[in-house]
Amino acid sequence: MQPPSRRTFLALGLITLTTACTGTDVTPGDANGPGPDPDGPVRLRALAATDALLSAYDALLATPGAQTPLLQPLRAETAQHRAALAHGTPAGSVPPTPGTPTATPGTTPTPAALAVLERRTAQSHLADLDAARPPLARLLASVAAANALHATTLGAPPDQPGPTPTPTPAATPGTVLPALQRALSAEHSAVYGYGVVGAHLPEDQQRADARTYYAAHQAQRDAWQRLLTTLGTTPTPAAGGYQLPFPVADAPTATKLAAHLETRLTAVYADLVADLPAPHRQTAATALRDCTLRAHHWGAPTTPFPGIPDPLPTPTVTSPS
Repeated sequence: MQPPSRRTFLALGLITLTTACTGTDVTPGDANGPGPDPDGPVRLRALAATDALLSAYDALLATPGAQTPLLQPLRAETAQHRAALAHGTPAGSVPPTPGTPTATPGTTPTPAALAVLERRTAQSHLADLDAARPPLARLLASVAAANALHATTLGAPPDQPGPTPTPTPAATPGTVLPALQRALSAEHSAVYGYGVVGAHLPEDQQRADARTYYAAHQAQRDAWQRLLTTLGTTPTPAAGGYQLPFPVADAPTATKLAAHLETRLTAVYADLVADLPAPHRQTAATALRDCTLRAHHWGAPTTPFPGIPDPLPTPTVTSPS
């Protein structure tokens, strides 16, 4: 894989792009004051699925010889998911956090079974994307991506790449066209970046992986181009070149660039979940999941909320008067 031309270096859209953030507010009352949470049924289903997952972690941690160093960080992230999903919900409407169970006699919890449950939890969150308001849809997609990464960490094979978007012009109002163009620009940048990555990796599994991911980003780029064309707008063209965030001269810096590219794309796709109408949210959420897994593959630090900052407010410490 040859590196793209460096004749023109522009600001790398994916790397320096500041996406239009839809916010992480999950408070049900909004500006109209407290009231029924329109997302209530969706939120309660997400909490129930997360509680089942927490109970499964606790049951496995209670067994002799449990892989505590592996399980405890994943369980802690799952608890953060629950707190974020419950945040802003009226008091008394959220079920209490489940207690710590012991292993059921006659059963032997395993990491493999827990990986299956993580993947099922991700699927349940994604099934509710279309029913949620944009901020909650964005959170659900992020948590589902984290669930998919947990499943992989527990030994499950990686999820297969998701489908490309199917054009449905009638369901895509013009107000989302800028969001689609941003996603396309981000994929242009990723395709360019992976050209640089592949050129600096040895001819081994790393380069093979880079080729696979390069092709995946080309396919996603082409899919957004087709969708935008079907919607009657001209897709944003690729720039002649893009400025890299740091010099890339060897395999370590190449893998660092790949991790950076994928991590920045998670933010693009998390925002896109909230920006798009229901028919296209699944596509953006799948892209978020795939970028999360690829970022982890390249050594990017993990986060409980791929693509978004911690949705819970930072406590304010005040000095006593």
